Amino acid sequence: MPPQAKALHALAKKRTARPPLDWPLLIIVLTLVGFGLVMLFSASYPAGYYRFGDSYEFIRPQMFYAAVGIIAMFVISHIDYHILHRFALPLMALSITLLVLVLIIGSEYNGAKRWINLGFDTLQPSEIAKFAVIALFAHIISLNHDKMKTFRYGVLPFLLVLGTIAGLMLLEPHLSGTVIILGIGAIMMFVGGTGLVWFGLGIGLGAVGIAGAVLLVPDLVPYAMTRIEMWQDPFTDPNGYQTVQSLYAIASGGLTGLGIGNSRQKHLYVPEPYNDFIFSITCEELGFIGALLVIFLFVALLLRGIYVAVNARDKFGSMLVVGVIVQITLQAALNIAVVTNTIPNTGISLPFFSSGGTSLVMLLCEMGVVLNVSRQSAVKRL
Repeated sequence: MPPQAKALHALAKKRTARPPLDWPLLIIVLTLVGFGLVMLFSASYPAGYYRFGDSYEFIRPQMFYAAVGIIAMFVISHIDYHILHRFALPLMALSITLLVLVLIIGSEYNGAKRWINLGFDTLQPSEIAKFAVIALFAHIISLNHDKMKTFRYGVLPFLLVLGTIAGLMLLEPHLSGTVIILGIGAIMMFVGGTGLVWFGLGIGLGAVGIAGAVLLVPDLVPYAMTRIEMWQDPFTDPNGYQTVQSLYAIASGGLTGLGIGNSRQKHLYVPEPYNDFIFSITCEELGFIGALLVIFLFVALLLRGIYVAVNARDKFGSMLVVGVIVQITLQAALNIAVVTNTIPNTGISLPFFSSGGTSLVMLLCEMGVVLNVSRQSAVKRL
C-alpha cells in the first residue's frame, strides 16, 4: 500500500475508533465512591447495631446502589448526551410532579417531608430536581446563548423554573436543597452569559421572595431562626447538641486521627453520623490529613470538570458539565461548612459519602453524562 494511502487509512481508523474514557475523571469518581463506602460503613455500623441489631443496615443498601450507579454511569457514558435536549422538559415536569406528590403523600422525618416511601426504599425527589434544573438550563442556554443578555431569554425562563422548584422545596421545608438549586441556577446563568445587571435585580427579587415566603409559610421563620441561634453559640443553645458533638469529633482527630473504625463520637453521640455529619467522623478517624484528602478529591473533581467543560464540543455539553460539577462541589463545600459550624446547620449531605440511595445513583448517572461529554470532546479533537 502506498504511504499516502496508509496515512489515509490510519486517519480513517483513528476517526472511527471508539473514543476513550476520561481516565483521570473516572479514577477520581471511583475513588470518591470507594472512600465514601469505607467511611460510611465505619460511621454507620454502631448506629445500625444499636438501633436495628444489624451493623450492615446502612452499608448494605448503599453498596447495592453504588453498584447500580456505577453500571448506569458506564452505560450513560456511551449514550450521546444530546438526547437530553428532548428529555429536558419532560424531566422537569416529572420533577415538579414528584415535588408536589411528596408534599401530599411524603414520609415526614424530623419535621420535614422530603421522601416518598416506595415500600422497599425511599425516593427523594429533590435529587432528581437538581439534575432536571441542570438539563433544562443547559438546553435553554444552548438554544439562546446569543440572546442571554436580554430579559426574555436570559432571565425570565430561568426565574420561572427556579421560582417553582424553590417554592415547592421550601414547603417541605428543604432549605439546603433550595440553596443548592438556586446556586446551581445562578452559576449556570452567569457562565451562560446572563447580563450582570439582571443578577442585581435578582437579589432584590430574592429579598421579596423571602419576605413572601415568611408571610405565606410562617413556620419557616422559627425553623430558620432556631438554626441561626444555634449556629451563633451551639455550646449554650439546647439545640446545638449535634454541632457540639461534631466539633468534639473533629478536635479529637488531631493530625492523623484515631484510626479507621476507632471513632468514639459515632457511638450515638453524633446523631446520624452516617448522613449529614459523616465528615466529622472522617476527621476523627483520619485526622487533618484525612480531611485534606477528602477536600483534595473534590477539588480534583472540580478542576477536571472545568477542563471537560472548556473542551466540550458544544455549548450544551459545556453547560451540562458546569451544572453537574457545581452541584457536587457546592454541596460538598456547604456540608463541610455546616459540620465545622462555619454556617448554620441546614441538613445537607456530603456527596458520595452520606447514606442515601437516590443521591448516590443520581450522582453517578450525572457523572456518566460528564464522561460522555468528555468522550464527545475526544471525537472533536480527532
